[in-house]
Amino acid sequence: MRIFSNLIKTPNLLLSISLTSYIFFLLILPLIALFILIIQNDWYEVYKKATDPIAVSAYSLTLQMAFFAALINTIFGFIITWVLTRYDFFGKKIIDAAVDLPFALPTSVAGLTLATVYGEQGWIGSLLKIFNIQIVFTKMGVLLAMIFVSFPFVIRTLQPVIQELEKSLEEAAWSLGASPLQTFFYVILPTLWPSILTGFTLSFSRALGEFGSIVMISSNLALKDLVASVLIYQSLEQYDYTGASVIGAVVLLIALFSFLIINKLQSFNLKSV
Repeated sequence: MRIFSNLIKTPNLLLSISLTSYIFFLLILPLIALFILIIQNDWYEVYKKATDPIAVSAYSLTLQMAFFAALINTIFGFIITWVLTRYDFFGKKIIDAAVDLPFALPTSVAGLTLATVYGEQGWIGSLLKIFNIQIVFTKMGVLLAMIFVSFPFVIRTLQPVIQELEKSLEEAAWSLGASPLQTFFYVILPTLWPSILTGFTLSFSRALGEFGSIVMISSNLALKDLVASVLIYQSLEQYDYTGASVIGAVVLLIALFSFLIINKLQSFNLKSV
C-alpha cells in the first residue's frame, strides 16, 4: 500500500509509465513481432523475397506516387488554405467542411467513387477518353487515389498557422517598401516552412500506406501499377506470410529513412529561421 500511495504522489512517473506502455503495446510490440517473424527464416530467402523484381517495382512505384501525391497536395493545399483563411466568399464553410471528407469516407468507397467518375464511362473519364487519356487501371489512377486520401493533411496542418500569422509583420514590410511578392517570400514563407514540411510528411506517409482506394482503381498488375500495400495483401492471400512480412518491413524501413531526412530538413530550417 505504501508503494502504491507513493506512486500516486508522483503523477509524472505514472504519466511516463502510461505513455511508455501505450507506445510499447501499440507500436513497438507489433514491430518487434514483425521482425521476429522475419529473422526466424533463412536470410537468403528473406533477401530473395525483399529484392524480387516485382517487390522492387512495387517499392519504386509506391515511393514515386506517394512523393508526387504529397508534392501536389502541398502546392494546392497551400493555395486552398490561403484562400480559406484570408478571404470570405459564398460557400466557404461548406468547402471547409468538405476538406475533411477523406478522413471519414471509407477508402474502398473512395476508390469506387473515383473509378466511377474517372472510368471510361464516367463523367470525366469519358471526356479524357477523347484525348486517349486513361486514368483508371493505370499509374495515374494510383496517383489520383493517393492524392484524394491524403490532401486534407496539408490543409489542416497549415490552417491554424496561417490564421495566427500577425498582419503587422506584413504591414511593416509594406511600409518599408517591400512588394506583396517580396513580403510573401521573405516574411510569410519562412514562418510557414516548418508547417509546410510537416503537412508534406503527413500527406506522404498517408499516401505511402494507402490500400483500399488503390485496390479499387488500379489493375494491380505486377510491374505495371502494383503498389507495396496491395502486394502485401496478395502475398497474404497466397499464405506467403514471410513474403508479406519482408515486404512490409522493407516499406517500413524506407518510410522511416524518408521521415528522418524530412525531419532533418525541418530542424535545419528551424535553426536557419
